[in-house]
Amino acid sequence: MSEQVCFCFGYTVADIETDLTRNAGRSTILERIAAEKSFGACQCAQKNPKGR
Repeated sequence: MSEQVCFCFGYTVADIETDLTRNAGRSTILERIAAEKSFGACQCAQKNPKGR
């Protein structure tokens, strides 16, 4: 099991590593998170154990 890095959208370290491989060394996950947050889809305060 890989360490969770994004509780809102469920991304793990393994997801980021896979994304880097698929995109020639560049991860697009941060862009996807930013886009979702701009639409109000962030639930960090509810899902992150640290409340952020």
